[in-house]
Amino acid sequence: MDAVRAADHDRYLTALYAPADKRDALFSLYAFNAEIAGIRDRIHEALPGEVRLQWWRDLIAADNDSAGVGHPVADALKATISAHRLPRLAFDNMLEARIFDLYDDPMPSRTDLEGYCGETAAALIQLAAMVLDPVEAPKFAELAGRAGCAQAMTGLLLLLPLHRKRGQCFIPAEILAAAGSSPEAFVVGDGGPGAQRAVAAMIALAREHLSAFERGAAALPVSLRPAFLPLVLSRAYLDKMEGARHSPLDGVARLSALRRHWLLLRRASKGWPAL
Repeated sequence: MDAVRAADHDRYLTALYAPADKRDALFSLYAFNAEIAGIRDRIHEALPGEVRLQWWRDLIAADNDSAGVGHPVADALKATISAHRLPRLAFDNMLEARIFDLYDDPMPSRTDLEGYCGETAAALIQLAAMVLDPVEAPKFAELAGRAGCAQAMTGLLLLLPLHRKRGQCFIPAEILAAAGSSPEAFVVGDGGPGAQRAVAAMIALAREHLSAFERGAAALPVSLRPAFLPLVLSRAYLDKMEGARHSPLDGVARLSALRRHWLLLRRASKGWPAL
């Protein structure tokens, strides 16, 4: 819980709306996600980063679920996978996708970006849903895919200043080309004349997935709502980006804690309205 509260406060808040007996499992999933998402920040070279990802892959693939390894997040995750019969393949795919984070290769296409989002954020939502209600969760796998794309793309937009400073570009090269830019130009200086158009296209793509999610979200049972609650904040962040006087290229101020609490409380209690 403390690890998630420090590293991923938005997901920490959403987990508080889950039943008390499910929270530890959710915290273990979110702590694992924060751990692998932050590898580049802690290990600044790609090869040692890949070694760390492989350590996680080997750990999850091992059958000794009852044996602790002395790593609090790893031990908690192994217990969650075993107790809730979570598919190990989903974690393997997530770790494979995170290799992209370690390098500065450009994201080639929209399809590649959606695949990356599907294996990371969408998979995490679906795993959380399986913890909350394993009977209902499979019915909403497609909705989790849309939700994960919207959430991940919003997160990438929020991280634009950090990624550009690194020379890293998650906006697909085909979107940049259509906007009159390129991955190389986008990460230098002010991003070039096409940068703002590319960012607007990325926001529109995130909106497209968010709208698709919201069209189906009214059908979500109460039991699964906590897994999808981060989408409430994604909408608020996208609204903030579009209404801001400053471009996401320069950074977007985070929502206040009070605002986040209010948005989550309202959606947790009322659900999503039918569209």
